[in-house]
Amino acid sequence: MASSTFNSFLFLFSFAIFTLSSSLSLSDQSHPFKLPIQKDPSTNLYYASVGIGTPQENRNLVIDLSGPNLWYDCNTHYNSSTYRPVPCESPKCPQTGGCVGCNGPFRPGCSNNTCGLNIINVLGRYIYSGSLGDDVLYLPHLQVPHFLSGCSPSDPDSDTDSDINALENLPKGSSGIIGLARTDLAVPTQLSSIFKRPLKFSLCFPSTNNKGFADMLLTGGGSDQDVSKFLKTSPLIVNPVATGPVSVSGVPSYEYFIDVKSVRIGDEVVNLKPSLLAIDKKGNGGTKISTVSPFTELHSSVYKPFLRQFIKLAADRKLKRVASVAPFEACYDSNTINTYGVPSIDLELQGGVKWTIQRANSMVLTGKNVECLGFVDAGTEPRMSFVKASIVIGGQQLENNLLVFDLNSSKLSFSSSLLLHNRSCSSNF
Repeated sequence: MASSTFNSFLFLFSFAIFTLSSSLSLSDQSHPFKLPIQKDPSTNLYYASVGIGTPQENRNLVIDLSGPNLWYDCNTHYNSSTYRPVPCESPKCPQTGGCVGCNGPFRPGCSNNTCGLNIINVLGRYIYSGSLGDDVLYLPHLQVPHFLSGCSPSDPDSDTDSDINALENLPKGSSGIIGLARTDLAVPTQLSSIFKRPLKFSLCFPSTNNKGFADMLLTGGGSDQDVSKFLKTSPLIVNPVATGPVSVSGVPSYEYFIDVKSVRIGDEVVNLKPSLLAIDKKGNGGTKISTVSPFTELHSSVYKPFLRQFIKLAADRKLKRVASVAPFEACYDSNTINTYGVPSIDLELQGGVKWTIQRANSMVLTGKNVECLGFVDAGTEPRMSFVKASIVIGGQQLENNLLVFDLNSSKLSFSSSLLLHNRSCSSNF
């Protein structure tokens, strides 16, 4: 009897240890690491909820593929017993943020001799000064100790001028940004280093009212296996010139570029100067992917011939054009689209592969029976940057596309629309 009781105890103890390890580490692959992604309907931005600090506080953070780090608002209403500021002299401290101090009582965002960090919100008007801290990060089935993140001292509940609010133009209820760029402090890079896994992550953005996912370590189950036959692969291109809001001479861009060779609408190639699709010596041109641009933005020199050709082919298909709805120009009666179909758009990439954009991703429902071409004129001048890409692929065109970023081999794999295969980013594939 005693032996049976002891054996039962050992079983329960072993089970408890197994359960704990599977929730706090990557040793058990039966729990795929998927961070749920939602879309904010008012801004068309995508966000995820993560836990930070002790006690754990869950925060909605906007996903920025070009963001160099994870940062959050550490206002006066938040404190964490496990937060540790990173000293200025630490090897973990980037050289671009300087050293910061604070006269108030110690708390996250207020400490002396602390590594400064640029708090970048490309949707705002300014670059803000924050501090680098070490704290616990909580993700689904995963507790990440000693995660390095940025802390912004702005207070969204403050009555002060909004000019000092780092959360400017982010969705209501969000308190920072999850950065996924090619940097040492980006989330995928840190997770790869901490857990000794390949630097590879995937994104699958939902349409409105659905949930997609991010898998920043590609840990799990069948998510890739079931759709791998739909994936096409093309190189990720490194822009040799810094393209972000903070320019460092001689340092390449940490944003994600792909090599688009030509653009087709229907069966016709858009008449574009080849130089527009290439990256020049100053870093201008080329095609990058953005998760904070709600719609694909085209340099005016690309947008005008692109729009002309789409309008021509839509007219050939007898689509009835209606009044424009800002920021879109080419809008149509959806009843005629249902009858005749919308011309497909192909981005022809290096290696001969095609990224196909069909109606679900190319058209935006703007009113009753009105759909507009979801591409916008980005003008000719860069915004929050020193250089300007010719094509910025935005969120509308990324929805229900599985994207796999393999930074070890510098390759992007993409599915085009999963809807064509009766799947979506909300599917349990």
